[in-house]
Amino acid sequence: MNERVLEKLGVLADAAKYDVSCSSSGSKRKNTDKGLGNAEGMGICHAYTEDGRCVSLLKILLTNHCIFDCAYCVSRKSNPVKRAAFTVQEVVDLTINFYRRNYIEGLFLSSGIFSSPDDTMERLVRIAKKLRTEERFHGYIHLKAIPGASPELLHEAGLYADRLSVNMELPTEQSLQLLAPQKTQADVLRPMNYLKETIVANRDERRTLVKAPLFAPAGQSTQLVVGASIENDAQILQLSESFYRDMGLKRVYYSGYVPVSDDQRLPAVGTPVPVVRENRLYQADWLLRFYGFRADELLAGDPFLDQQIDPKLHWALRNLHLFPVDINEADPALIRRIPGIGIKSAEKIVAARRFRRLSWEHLKGFNIAGNRARYFVNLKVDGQYRKEWSADQIRSFIVGNAQSKFAANHSPQLSIF
Repeated sequence: MNERVLEKLGVLADAAKYDVSCSSSGSKRKNTDKGLGNAEGMGICHAYTEDGRCVSLLKILLTNHCIFDCAYCVSRKSNPVKRAAFTVQEVVDLTINFYRRNYIEGLFLSSGIFSSPDDTMERLVRIAKKLRTEERFHGYIHLKAIPGASPELLHEAGLYADRLSVNMELPTEQSLQLLAPQKTQADVLRPMNYLKETIVANRDERRTLVKAPLFAPAGQSTQLVVGASIENDAQILQLSESFYRDMGLKRVYYSGYVPVSDDQRLPAVGTPVPVVRENRLYQADWLLRFYGFRADELLAGDPFLDQQIDPKLHWALRNLHLFPVDINEADPALIRRIPGIGIKSAEKIVAARRFRRLSWEHLKGFNIAGNRARYFVNLKVDGQYRKEWSADQIRSFIVGNAQSKFAANHSPQLSIF
C-alpha cells in the first residue's frame, strides 16, 4: 500500500466512525464458483453472530468532502478538517487486499456528497459492482444509499449490496430545517420507501423464480443522532416504531451526539450525550422488535426513558397488577415480559412446562436473571412465596443489588434480560 493511499485510509476511516449503522447480519449471499468471501450466516464488523463469533469489516468513507453543511456532522462543508477521497479502484483494491490478509470479512462504505447525490451514488455502485463481477467477491457489502439519488441507481446498488442504509439522522422536520437545512424528511423517506417496495417485490419474485437476482437480502437500516436536537426519547422511539412497521427496516441505530462544533444551535462542546441514554434506547428498541412492546407502553406518557432502570423493568413496575405470573399457566407473551426472562428462556419455559410443573429451581436452570425475575413470578423463592412488595420497594431492591455488584466487579450492570 503506497503512502498516499495509507494517508487517505487514516482520514476516511476516522471520519467513518461517526456512522454507527454498520452492524448487521442476515445476508444469505453464498460463495459460488470459487469466488472470494462468503456472507452466508454471518454478521458484520464488531457484531457477534449467533454462535458467538465476532466478524469484522473495512469501514470507510469514499470521501469526506461534502456539499452539505449539516451542523452536527464532522464532515460538513464549513468544518476545517483534512479532506480526502478514494478512487473507485482504490476502495476495490483495499477491500480485496484486506480480505486476502484475513483482516476483514466485508465492507461498509459510506460517503460525503461530491457534486450531487447521483454522482456519489454512482461511484458507490461502481465499487460494489467491480467487487462482485470483476473480483468475484462474495463477502458482506453494506452501502450507504444517498438521499436524492435516482431510483435506477438505488436499484442497481441493491443488486450488489447485502444491505443498504438511508440515514434519517434527525427525528423531525423541524430539527432538519434548523441543523441540516439542505435536507428534508421527504428526501430520506423517498428512497426508504422505494427500497421497501423493491425488497418486498424481490422476495415475492424469488418465491416463484429461484434464479431471480437477490436485492439487498439483508434489508435496510437507518441511523438517528441522539441529543443534537431537542427531541425526547418518546419522539425517537415512535419514529423507530413507524420505521419497523411501515418501512420494514431491519435496524434503527442510535448515535449519541459527539460535540464536534461550537455552533450555537448545538449542545455545548464538552457536554456529550450520556452513554446510558443511548443504551436505554437500544434496550427499548430491542423490546419493540422482539418482545411485542409498543413505544407508548414503554414511555407511558413520560418524555424520556428511566436512566436508572431498564425499560422492561420500568414497564413491569408500572403494571404490577399483572404480576406475579404463574409461569406454568401464563400466556407465552406475558412470560416474555417478565423482567429477567429473555426470549430463549421464555421458549424453554413454555416447552418444559408441557411435561411437568416448574419450580424456581427449574427456572434458574433456564439462564434467567433471578435477581429481577423473583419479584414477578408466583413460585417459592428461598422457601417462600413472593411478598406483596410495592413498586418502589422492588425498584429499591433491584437497584441496590445492581449497585452492590458494580462496586464489587467495577463494571456497569446494564443487561436487561
